[in-house]
Amino acid sequence: LAIVFAIYLLSGKEKLSAQFIRLSRTYLGDKITDRALYVLRVVDESFHSFIVGQCTEALILGAMCFIGMMVFGFDYALTISVLVGFTALIPIAGAYIAAAAGAFMIFVNDPLQALLFLVFLVVLQQVEGNLIFPRVVGSSIGLPGVWVLAAVTVGGGVMGIPGMLIGVPLASAIYRLVTRDARAREEGKSLFDMPHEEKKKNVLFK
Repeated sequence: LAIVFAIYLLSGKEKLSAQFIRLSRTYLGDKITDRALYVLRVVDESFHSFIVGQCTEALILGAMCFIGMMVFGFDYALTISVLVGFTALIPIAGAYIAAAAGAFMIFVNDPLQALLFLVFLVVLQQVEGNLIFPRVVGSSIGLPGVWVLAAVTVGGGVMGIPGMLIGVPLASAIYRLVTRDARAREEGKSLFDMPHEEKKKNVLFK
């Protein structure tokens, strides 16, 4: 039901967006509507960039896993690397799924090699989580690496896995709004003092 609802929502998002904006302008006024749309636009851009960054990071991790497994001579390098890349999109649990499945596949042929593979994957996951993820995802959403780590830590501590998923894009949206507001205040303006042309183009979704 959720999938069907999502398909209907995405297929009619332009019409729903226009209806929402029309109702908002009618009952809330142009000023409040323009400000709300501006904030929603920033949030939408942050979530879009976060998803792109996550996919890029998964590709990099899969490629690094494949290269490492080829260097160390592990079996099923391509199959396991593809699995590692796909499971990288799953927070926390993805690492355990890839480790368990990959180790089992190698264990059938060589138990010692399976143990070495687990050590290799743990090291790779640490490098990915502390170096690659903050830089790749942070650069894609315009958020410094230290704030990406902070968002993941705080979001995971407050809401668990859902918090880790939405923590980074929400932190990115807040970071962008605060940065633009500070710049506008330095110039003696307001965050919502947008040119008339930008207000005309302002929509709920890109």
